[in-house]
Amino acid sequence: MLLAPENLNTSLNDNEVVLVNEHDDEIGYMPKLEAHQKGVLHRAISVFIFNSKGEILLQQRAMGKYHSEGLWSNTCCSHPLPHESPASGAVRRLQEEMGIQASLEFLYSFIYKAELENGLIEHELDHIFWGISDHEPIINTSEVSNYKYVTIEELKTDLEQNPARYTEWLKICFDEVADKIKF
Repeated sequence: MLLAPENLNTSLNDNEVVLVNEHDDEIGYMPKLEAHQKGVLHRAISVFIFNSKGEILLQQRAMGKYHSEGLWSNTCCSHPLPHESPASGAVRRLQEEMGIQASLEFLYSFIYKAELENGLIEHELDHIFWGISDHEPIINTSEVSNYKYVTIEELKTDLEQNPARYTEWLKICFDEVADKIKF
């Protein structure tokens, strides 16, 4: 059963991220905005949902987000809570952002650092998960303004032709995700 995000007992206002070293060992916690202002390495999660036709579900980040607002990204992107595993955080945030419950598989992790607007810096150890679902998203409009399904080839082409439309982490990880996922 899918629940509308506003009916969930969520922690959307929880603003602490888990600080980690390059081996993903926890070294502390920091408010999310401060971590992005200082560019401190912290744990993140990215989820890629495909439908049974092999199309990728993309989300357009809501306007008003503190960074990357209005940009297209993978299905779900966020941070696990303190004392929450990346896998549990991925399942939770997929439900909170997109209203979808799906079995997720871990794909790989990577570290990246990217400068964003407003002087913010993404410096994340990002855990990538993927799954298959044909459920219609029920978006949380405080997180997501729109969604669409695209083929891998359509996304590859648009990322090359219009990179400014997409989040930094999607531009960095998409080729490897596409190489690892085969239908």
